[in-house]
Amino acid sequence: MITIYKSKNDIPRDLEYIELNDIFFNQNTVVKLDERAREIIERIDESKWLSKYKIESKFNGTALDIDCLSTGCKTVLNILYFPDKVFCIKECGDNALEILYYLNGGSVYSDYAMIPFDMKAVQVREGKSIRIIADYEELKGWWANEK
Repeated sequence: MITIYKSKNDIPRDLEYIELNDIFFNQNTVVKLDERAREIIERIDESKWLSKYKIESKFNGTALDIDCLSTGCKTVLNILYFPDKVFCIKECGDNALEILYYLNGGSVYSDYAMIPFDMKAVQVREGKSIRIIADYEELKGWWANEK
């Protein structure tokens, strides 16, 4: 399950925080892509993964460089391939959030609620407190509380 931080101060010092998902993806994640990326790319961007560096556009079938993926898709792939880092999810759309909340691991940050209606349990960290939340309204309430 993913771990959510709503304050940068709660992110442990030994975890690297990444805010610029596009740049991180283009410099680090792209070289790690394998078959696990195929379904994520198809589900979030509705594009076909052709190779490590190419996708097929959903609009006209044109082959595009992989850096043309949406920021949300890149963010989910960053989390998948680098579960030991904390990624900002503020640029993720609902389509990316729906996939992100079902990842088996990884850590994310946003100081405001970013929740898909269809979610499974997540781990939230605030200070030294860690708890599991499996309900949309409860998670929304946690995010709304003062930091």
